[in-house]
Amino acid sequence: MPLTSAQRRQIEQRLVEERARIERSLDREVDIHSGDTEQDRAGDLSLMPLHQADVGTDMMAQEVDASNAARMSRELTEIDLALERLYRHPERFGVCEDTGADIPLERLRIIPWARTCRPANDDARPGKTR
Repeated sequence: MPLTSAQRRQIEQRLVEERARIERSLDREVDIHSGDTEQDRAGDLSLMPLHQADVGTDMMAQEVDASNAARMSRELTEIDLALERLYRHPERFGVCEDTGADIPLERLRIIPWARTCRPANDDARPGKTR
């Protein structure tokens, strides 16, 4: 069953809220990393690391931050694409790109930018047989 106008408005509101949340998170990351040196961010008193593990910890933190920023950027792109789909073809929003079936409303409420009926990695679930 296609989405009603009210359901599309709810999904649109969720997309807009999610977009704003991600933008705030990305802005916060930029603010955190823009003015400080690595020494300041790590709270180190000198440029010389006290132990190799400190260097590893700092590198891991940088990689996690970069990975999170990349994930948020991808989500932001997906949200923008979903809003574009919603505005251009509202009657087709919520239709699975793979099967043409309706995407379950519960899925859209959780992941409003979903383009398919199932997660992309659905076939990789443990115990799934072909």
